[in-house]
Amino acid sequence: MRPAHPTERAVGIAHYVSDADGVGGTIRAEPADFRVRELETTGFEPLDADPGPYPHVVVRATLENWDTNDFARALSNRLEISRERVDWAGTKDKRAVTTQLFSVRNGDPRALDAVDFDGVELEMVGRAGRGLQFGDLAGNAFEVVVRDADTDPVAAIADDLQAFGGGDDGTVGLPNYFGQQRFGSLRPVTHEVGLAVVRGDWKGAVVAYLGDPDDAEPPGTREARGFVDDEVAAAGDEDWAGALDRFPRRLGFERAMLHRLAEDGAGGPEDYRAALETAPTNLQRLFVNAAQSFVFNRILSARLDAGLPFDAAVAGDVVCFTDEGGRDDLAVPDPDREQRVTSDRVGTVNRHTARGRAFVTAPLVGTETDLAEGEPGEIERRVLDDVGVEPGDFDRPGEFHSTGTRRAILVRTDLAIERDPLTFGFRLPKGSYATVVLREFCKTDPRNLG
Repeated sequence: MRPAHPTERAVGIAHYVSDADGVGGTIRAEPADFRVRELETTGFEPLDADPGPYPHVVVRATLENWDTNDFARALSNRLEISRERVDWAGTKDKRAVTTQLFSVRNGDPRALDAVDFDGVELEMVGRAGRGLQFGDLAGNAFEVVVRDADTDPVAAIADDLQAFGGGDDGTVGLPNYFGQQRFGSLRPVTHEVGLAVVRGDWKGAVVAYLGDPDDAEPPGTREARGFVDDEVAAAGDEDWAGALDRFPRRLGFERAMLHRLAEDGAGGPEDYRAALETAPTNLQRLFVNAAQSFVFNRILSARLDAGLPFDAAVAGDVVCFTDEGGRDDLAVPDPDREQRVTSDRVGTVNRHTARGRAFVTAPLVGTETDLAEGEPGEIERRVLDDVGVEPGDFDRPGEFHSTGTRRAILVRTDLAIERDPLTFGFRLPKGSYATVVLREFCKTDPRNLG
């Protein structure tokens, strides 16, 4: 196995499983080079169904170079309704062409059908009794163009990935890492903030978010973050007002934290927690989720180091089974259907893993996490000890609390490859990242893949 790129190693990804050279190249030279389409699961009533029991109007939007949140805001503004009435199943990248569902509570089909934005195509789908919720999809289908790539290593990489965890039908298998986007594509620090929260170090969490400048940021931003590190955190003079004066206005979340600290002071941990809670609730959750993701990536890397299989269970593992409510053409793991693997059940369980009906898991650690046994459990405990957290540490207030879950450690996919230009087509279950496929082929700085 090759060592991962240094930027990836910082978020727990230690290896490439393919030893072949990368193809290099450029992704997203233009938005149409990255296409993603939701694989839907939810059925809907006809558009002319009674709006009483079915008040949510569902549309399928194809967006070019639109951030999901920005589109939802623009749509609500055009309809002159609250943004809270617009829901969707999955957040997509901006520099791409994406096709996804949105629902609008008490929406007017005629007004929706009349919406006309540049880079937007809307298709009326039907009605639903509730709004879409995050995760109301089976997965995503991707078509990604890599320009200026060296196609010579492609076949060798594909062979390595098929050998790692693919099936006999030509599918490939990859470690189900959390991609770089989970931690911040430009400045990967969200897990550092989350780890400080979990450890109860509220000031450390605030400093991690406000400080730690990255070379990829503009000079003014680097200077402001450096002031936090050098003049506030290190010197201990608590000059939050001085930091606020230096932070660019476009960094709204950072400035909100600094306003809270500059106006009300920072006398103790609760003041720093209050500052952190000025962030939107979804960002507060993301901090802890990123910490969990970092630990998960570390566990996968340690399992690779130990030489344990990803496509088969060993005694002590915890497996989960296929989501029975998913699509027939895409196996989606259901972490709520789990089973511990005892030594006398290894053979039976692995008949299911070979057929794609069961999946070896690792924990996204939380208060209700039961760790594995045997060698897999030793790996999980060793990583947690090294990171300095334990399941009970996730018992934090408000949005910072997490009970945890488990997640499949292997993702399999059919892989269609075309050349001139090099194009990859594949499908992944929800929650898996396209970058887990692309990174193995490109082997470049992951910030070029985001």
